[in-house]
Amino acid sequence: MSEHGYASGRLNLPFVGISTFGKKEYVWDWDAIDADVAVLGAPFDFGAQWRSGARFGPRAVREASTLFSFGHAGAYDHEDDATYLGGDVRIVDIGDADIIHTKTEESHANIQVGVKKILDAGALPVVIGGDHSINIPCIRAFEEDCAKNGPIHVIQIDAHLDFVDERHGVTEGHGNPMRRAIEKDYVSGMTQLGIRNVSSTAKEGYDDARARGSDILSVRQVRELGPEAVLSRIPEGARYYVTIDIDAFCPSIASGTGTPSHGGFQYYDVLEILQGLSKRGDVVGMDLVEVAPAYDPSDSTQILAAQLLLNFIGFIFHNKKS
Repeated sequence: MSEHGYASGRLNLPFVGISTFGKKEYVWDWDAIDADVAVLGAPFDFGAQWRSGARFGPRAVREASTLFSFGHAGAYDHEDDATYLGGDVRIVDIGDADIIHTKTEESHANIQVGVKKILDAGALPVVIGGDHSINIPCIRAFEEDCAKNGPIHVIQIDAHLDFVDERHGVTEGHGNPMRRAIEKDYVSGMTQLGIRNVSSTAKEGYDDARARGSDILSVRQVRELGPEAVLSRIPEGARYYVTIDIDAFCPSIASGTGTPSHGGFQYYDVLEILQGLSKRGDVVGMDLVEVAPAYDPSDSTQILAAQLLLNFIGFIFHNKKS
């Protein structure tokens, strides 16, 4: 027996212990990040959605990610004859940015600090929201990185355009992030996939986005084109920042979100684009937002989110070695 009373070795099963992302090491000191990937929670929920609750998204996605933490030496994919996320990819969880309730500016500033610390450490930032407003500080955190390494092209996977300039005095809410991003001189362009249905944005938002060079495709257009044709529209060899709103997916598989929108993507619609993107250029950051677990007692939404992030990270680092 060990000093803690354990028999030799530990299974460390998914339902045992504290739920960090993928049951990876927790690093509390943001000045001591030594990893390839650092996961940051951004549990900010502005409350402006049709229904709130995304503040609990990071906790739920971490819990769901334990499903994929059985300790295998990477995940073998027989279709690709490749092993993804082997032990050579160092992933840590640095906990959550501190959120000051009802204080958007202060909360966003704390998120920005966390992302910047990850970038300064040379790791890939993976941020789990929270509502989509958390993308605003994530993009802001890239200013110094882009000054050194070049601009980023933003790929948004979402039901909604999120290109509102201002509404009811709100300029940094969950409907504003893509407008705030395209205003940055270090954001070279934007590809917006899955946009559909009423409540996405007004016509002037679409006109403005297109005038600023955004490429906007609905779910049906993405399916009609196919993944290869969609990827061919994205600048090759660029640095990509990917933002995924879980409401991009059909509520039949992702009901746990504040603004569900029918007619959305299925899992492989998005996975194949992400896999192709990891081969086409350099993915330098990502966030996944708007998981609101209270609306999905089946846990399907948060399991989908965790599985998507882990597979995407695996693709990125597998293709870096290729």
